[in-house]
Formats: sequence, structure tokens, C-alpha cells
Amino acid sequence: MAPSAGGPGTRALRALTADDDDLRLWARLAPLGLALVGAGACVTGDAAVRRGAGAPGWVLGGVVGLCLQGAGLSVFGEAVKRRALHDARGGGSGA
Repeated sequence: MAPSAGGPGTRALRALTADDDDLRLWARLAPLGLALVGAGACVTGDAAVRRGAGAPGWVLGGVVGLCLQGAGLSVFGEAVKRRALHDARGGGSGA
């Protein structure tokens, strides 16, 4: 059997039916949202360290970090909404 293209879980996502669009979106948005929140925390933390050291550019870094965190929370919130919609329609445990 030839290896499938894509990362882990790609075959499982393709096996979902059209009725499982909410579950498919949840499976993609949740990790993306968590990654954005983590990246935002790292950038914000770096800006805080640069501020403490008196280095220039910490304001822009802090703003970018907070924007990343906000975007991550928005994306993760959308993922939670999609999973709740899937479960409310009788999708069961799904993943």
C-alpha cells in the first residue's frame, strides 16, 4: 500500500462524509488556534524581555504578539463552535 500524501490523520479526515463538515473544520481549526495562541505568547514574552533589557522594537513585538494571541483565540473559539454544532446534530463522539 502506497503512503498517503499529507500528515497524520489525513486519511481519517478524508473518510468523513459531507455531513461531517463541522467535524472536519474542528479538526483543522483547533490545532491552528492553539498554535497561534502559543506563538503569540512567545512573541509577547520576547517583547517583554526586550523591554526589560531596554532594547528597541519591543512595542511592535508586543503588538504583534497580542494580535497573534487574539487571532488564535478567535480561531479556537470557531473550532469549539463547530464541534458543538456537530455534537448537537447527533454526531456523537466523532474523534
